[in-house]
Amino acid sequence: MSVTSGKTRPSLIQEILSHLGLANKTAAWGTLGTLRTFLSFSVDKDVQRLLRAIASQGVDRSTIVGVLTNRSREQRQLISRAFQERTQQDLVKSLQAALSGNLERMVMALLQPAAHFDAQELRTALKNPGSTEDVAVEILATRSPPQLQECLTVYKHNFQMEVEKDIKSETSGILRDLLLALAKGARESYSGIIDYNLVEDDVQALKQAEGPGTEGTWVIIFTQRNPEHLVRVFDQYQRCSGHELEKTIQNIFHGDDQAALLSLVSVIKNTPLYFADKLHQALQDMGPNYQVLMRILISRSETDLLSIRAEFKKKFGKSLYSSLQDAVKGDCRSALLALCRAEDL
Repeated sequence: MSVTSGKTRPSLIQEILSHLGLANKTAAWGTLGTLRTFLSFSVDKDVQRLLRAIASQGVDRSTIVGVLTNRSREQRQLISRAFQERTQQDLVKSLQAALSGNLERMVMALLQPAAHFDAQELRTALKNPGSTEDVAVEILATRSPPQLQECLTVYKHNFQMEVEKDIKSETSGILRDLLLALAKGARESYSGIIDYNLVEDDVQALKQAEGPGTEGTWVIIFTQRNPEHLVRVFDQYQRCSGHELEKTIQNIFHGDDQAALLSLVSVIKNTPLYFADKLHQALQDMGPNYQVLMRILISRSETDLLSIRAEFKKKFGKSLYSSLQDAVKGDCRSALLALCRAEDL
């Protein structure tokens, strides 16, 4: 059975958009991110603003935050290059000298190209036991194929090491196999056709893969099938077994292997909810986990942070914005709030 979008849908959408004020502003429309291309962007004015902010007595942190959290990542890269050309100074080094603490770390992350930021986070995770399955799965499983490929290219260039070699040397078991498979970026794309026979085959395969030596089945299905197919597999598995697939994973696997598989299920079922859960956990620690907050808010600010905010409010009964206001302290608070953007009522 084929499931395809109706032929009339684009024209209906265009008809609806034609009545909206933003319909002709494509730069500000069509994204679930909180951060969009700044329509009145002037690279020269931004360079001057940052120069004055850095040179002012006491450093004008609010101007620095205001500029960098209201420009897209592409625009921030243009500012960085223009700053170098006009002042013969490196913007990153200038801001490092002017700032400190979590605000410095956040500004450095904002100014890095996305692939460089992801590569650094991935490298840190692989070299620090305890966070590998969490951060590595997040990056390898939630980036688009082009984003992932660019990240891995930067990883090799910056660290003189293929990410696969680091995965093999730093991890083991099904976690290693999952990360290696995800790093290949070989997941099937959704064709619009539902293969009910394959859904049933995968359900039966997972039901039978509950003993030693069957780990490969989990890896293949979880890393090669497209998300639309896997959601149907998860639903059918629950109907057939009477319980969610997560319960089976918890019964069979342990430690990092279990955590990695559960994270993958969460990503596949509902990626915004997966990030909402991670943000909530980062805010529940004895002290907020600023690195997690920075990584997620920066990396998702131009893609789906509005969806993440909605899932956060729905599940936890409190907005992400208010949660950040209550938990986050220090100089980077205003920057995190700026990326979050607004309260969800």
